[in-house]
Amino acid sequence: MATTEFIAAIELSSSKATGIAGRKNSDGSIEILAYAREDAAPFVHKGNIYNIDKAAHTLATLKGRLEEQLGHPIAQVYTSIGGQSLRTVSNTVSRTLDEESIISPELVDAITDENLGTHYADMCVLDVAPQEYKIDNALHADPVGVTGTQVTGQFLNIMARASVKKNLELSFEQAGIALADLFVAPTALAKAALTEAEMRSGCALVDFGADTTTLQVYKNNLLRYLCVLPLGGNNITRDIATLKMEEEDAEHLKLAYGNALPDEEAQPQDEDEHTTCTLPDGRAIELSTLDDIVGARAEEIAANVWHQIGLSGYADKLFAGIVLTGGGSNLKNLDNLLRKTSKLDKVKTAPFVHTDIREAQIPLPKDGTQCTLLGLLALGDDNCCGEEPEEKPQPEQPHTQTRIGFEDMPEEPRPAPEPHKPEPPKEPKDNKQTDKPQTIKKPSKWKKFIEGFSGELFGDSDLLTDESSKDKNK
Repeated sequence: MATTEFIAAIELSSSKATGIAGRKNSDGSIEILAYAREDAAPFVHKGNIYNIDKAAHTLATLKGRLEEQLGHPIAQVYTSIGGQSLRTVSNTVSRTLDEESIISPELVDAITDENLGTHYADMCVLDVAPQEYKIDNALHADPVGVTGTQVTGQFLNIMARASVKKNLELSFEQAGIALADLFVAPTALAKAALTEAEMRSGCALVDFGADTTTLQVYKNNLLRYLCVLPLGGNNITRDIATLKMEEEDAEHLKLAYGNALPDEEAQPQDEDEHTTCTLPDGRAIELSTLDDIVGARAEEIAANVWHQIGLSGYADKLFAGIVLTGGGSNLKNLDNLLRKTSKLDKVKTAPFVHTDIREAQIPLPKDGTQCTLLGLLALGDDNCCGEEPEEKPQPEQPHTQTRIGFEDMPEEPRPAPEPHKPEPPKEPKDNKQTDKPQTIKKPSKWKKFIEGFSGELFGDSDLLTDESSKDKNK
């Protein structure tokens, strides 16, 4: 691909707004060309945009920073939708045939369209994850060409509140950014963070974010369950802040000393070993107190995740175990806590995507925070580079004469002509301005100015003589 061909994506999460641009190579790798990040907390809460003006301003800023790095305008971007209202709802559509017939593509399309036409109050269908088709008493992944008298399509509709999608689209529209496509954030993340073997064997993908925790269950390469918990890393931070400190200091303590599973069987610590941590204001916090706060909230989140896995009906079919990702997955011993809660041995953390990412000049953090963004980049197919604006020829400025020597001197008003007496013609003077600049010495300039000023005020020299003679006669 040429340098003017690239794919651009923007992700809006509860804590950050991130933009990226990259180029897909023929070997399947992705080369990162531009990257920018802005704070999203002032206008996003639990994945829902509540201030469109601030969101539009941040989006325009992100786009401008990416274009500055690329050296080319961006015509369109890919983005995603997520948040607390995201969920899946199962639906089935059945058709009975008059006689045993071959299932045609037209029949499958009609069943799919009927599923999409299902009405949900205050909700909109973002995407559909097809499940198996039941033909008579047998399940088939692809029903076209199979004979039967009754076909039932099983679908998993991914939905969100209609206002969430509307606010997202309005924010991009107000920012003047065209959307190439709108993906579902969790499914984009799964395609980037999970391998085909994990999705086929059965696994649960847990995205531990700032305000929410998203759970997805996969089996036989199909999405089987999706839900979003209104709990995340910020809950732990706010719990620590109850120790009378700023949330910024609480976040620092969580990252530096937080432990999701304190070792209860540890031996008493030596007296020389530090058992406290010091805050910027000089206060000392017992690490045991911090462990109790962090451990209690982390245990609550882990228990809710495992409960939702049980509701999916695939708790005993997760042969690939649990995969953790997201910024909250960096909490110490979070994997061990889930291993203890679920009784599953296979629990791992995915800090980065499995796609070959070339980031020589723009290194990306490998802490689980970029997986969804890179998933959007991998899903994009259309060129997002815009055309350079044509430079319009500047109109020629009309030629104007420049007064030389007395530009800043105010012009004196001329006296009105005497009544019933035509003004005598004025003869050209040597000190009149011409188009050709003249070099005037400073002493003579003032002399000529005074002479000209007197001439303009009193008239010609012969009139002055006449007036003087009249005075003498009087």
